[in-house]
Amino acid sequence: VPEPAPAPEAVRQDTVPHQLPAAVADFVSDEARTAALERALTGGPDRTTVGLAAITGKPGTGKSTLAVHVAHTLAETGFPDGQLYCDLRGTTGTPATPAEVLGRFLRALGIPGQLIPESLDERAEMYRTRLASRRVLVVLDDAAGEGQVLPLLPGSRGCAVLVTGRARLTALPGAHRVELDVLDEDMALELLARIIGRERVAGEAQAAEALVRTVGRLPLALRIVAARLAARPHWTLASMVQRLANERHRLDELTHGELTMRASLSLTYEGLGPDDRRLLRLLSMAQAPTLPSWLAGALLDDRRPFPSDLMEPLVDVQMLDVDGVERTGGFRYRFHEIIRVYAREQLAAHHPPEVRREALARMAGGWMHLTQQAHRTVYGGDFTVLHGDAPRWEPPASYTEEVLADPLAWLDAEQTALCRMVEHAADEGLHDLSWDLATSLVTLFEVRGHYDLWEQTHLRALAAVRKAGNLRGTAAVRASLGSLYMSRNQFDTARQALTSALDVFQALDEPRGEALCRRDMALIARTNGDDASALELYRRSLADFDRAGDVVGRAIVLTQSAHIRMRQGETDAAQTQLDEALEIYEGVGYTGGRARTLRRVGQLLLAQGRSDLAVLTFTEVLELCRDSGDVIGEGHLLRDLGHAFAVMGRPDRARDFYDRAVAAREEIMDLSGGALVRLDLARILGEPGRSRELLAPAVEVFRERRMGRELAEAKRLLGAG
Repeated sequence: VPEPAPAPEAVRQDTVPHQLPAAVADFVSDEARTAALERALTGGPDRTTVGLAAITGKPGTGKSTLAVHVAHTLAETGFPDGQLYCDLRGTTGTPATPAEVLGRFLRALGIPGQLIPESLDERAEMYRTRLASRRVLVVLDDAAGEGQVLPLLPGSRGCAVLVTGRARLTALPGAHRVELDVLDEDMALELLARIIGRERVAGEAQAAEALVRTVGRLPLALRIVAARLAARPHWTLASMVQRLANERHRLDELTHGELTMRASLSLTYEGLGPDDRRLLRLLSMAQAPTLPSWLAGALLDDRRPFPSDLMEPLVDVQMLDVDGVERTGGFRYRFHEIIRVYAREQLAAHHPPEVRREALARMAGGWMHLTQQAHRTVYGGDFTVLHGDAPRWEPPASYTEEVLADPLAWLDAEQTALCRMVEHAADEGLHDLSWDLATSLVTLFEVRGHYDLWEQTHLRALAAVRKAGNLRGTAAVRASLGSLYMSRNQFDTARQALTSALDVFQALDEPRGEALCRRDMALIARTNGDDASALELYRRSLADFDRAGDVVGRAIVLTQSAHIRMRQGETDAAQTQLDEALEIYEGVGYTGGRARTLRRVGQLLLAQGRSDLAVLTFTEVLELCRDSGDVIGEGHLLRDLGHAFAVMGRPDRARDFYDRAVAAREEIMDLSGGALVRLDLARILGEPGRSRELLAPAVEVFRERRMGRELAEAKRLLGAG
């Protein structure tokens, strides 16, 4: 009998996150203060609590820079099991919630999205459990207050947390606190020398001292002025001091003769050319954490092939920071939040609402174009999704090629930017783009189990389309929410959403929308054991997909309804449907659909007594799951292989795969899945002691999840033992 080759564990045992942003090369700080921070975080062998330090201070004092520097210094030796980082957005209007941050951290620690619980308390418990035996450093940047931080603290003394924020965070228990002020004069001069060169500073020592005093020795303001000097080596430091003096009449605030942050920013802003000032203002509308360079082209409606050229003048004067390199060869950029706020003030002063709206529509249209390309690559075309009529803006070809190379990786990387774009478009009345982008992102949400983001984006889009009276958009969002609620086993809520959407699609004669609703309603009926209703809904859904010319939708319905045929013993009909579905998937290149259908083929082969072929088929699908990083699928296929060998009368091989399936499920905290496999193992074991060991934890899971049939069988097996 052919057997699958030995494979590594389905889930990697040690997921080591490395999330720290890049450290700056010209970092300056008080060495004693930095050393004290490092000691507070690493502690000693006698420490019994988590290491905790907080860096606070007013804007522009270098809190994040110091935190990232210390974190990089300690990363390899002090915290070899990983470093987690999150910008908590405490100074923005939309601070990150603890539940959102815990969801991100749990994914970084190897927990699939589908298994992350909804409640904050359960997420925090899972997070502490995951870190219990690890040495991990957690950096929480820009905290709004203690309430945002406390749920994110690990419980293990091997871990440490470094927090930054404007608030003093005095309620953090046992924290080592550092409050940053402006640089002292020596450090300010050292920073200036590192940026513009020591010879220039030494050659104009008095002017250098005057310069650092004029910008208030604030690190951000000093970096901006020094960048202008570095870009213009023919300027003297004395001339820069004079320029600062000449700008005093433009300052909004003045304290002890020192320039405020706004005055420093105004000096640099006014030194830009008109086109660069316009770009800076328009870029401030982008709510992404980092900015791809194509955004500049979209905002200016400039279709040059290398839009990073538009960004570079802003980088030269440090109004934008370079945050990384894209695979296209372009760069990612980041605003300092204070500069973003300043740019938004200028935006409101210089651009009327209609101009801002047009630029925003082009930016949203660019994100929509790339997301649509990602969906097309995954599904083989514009299948199983509805689109609106809002115009797209097409970025340079190199960006589309990046999406096509690995669409899910691109969606993962741009997740935050895309979700914020949905919400921003909704807030600004771009309702057609908002719902279109939201529903297109289900490509990512469904595969990765991002159920929170799925709901969050869709509710914002739903409010926008309802306010605008957009019936088609309203139905599309409700249908997609129906799929979400179904994934959460909220079947009554799902049915209501799908029924509401179906009524509108029927009135609009929208066959693809009708098909999507009836397909999901069939799945609900199937789950409730109403096979007759499910088959009728599948029949009508199939006709709707055919009317819409949606072949992938047809293949999905064929695969799902084939499972009912198999249960009813109609193996020939099931085989015919699965064969057609495979032919469709292979024709369009939809690998995920092919894998799901092949799994059903393997189950059908096993039911027909063709065990050898079933094993080969399951093994092929297992490799597809591993190649795509589908750890949930790996667990399913390991269990399928266990079933196959049990049917073949090979209990040793069956136990091997069941054992690996249990490990795979429980490693990712899929406790109900692990309990089901424990039950499988107990059925084939002839060892009462081992059965009791297996079933004791399974019984607790079955009882907690109210899985009555499985609980009864587990108790029966325990009694027999």
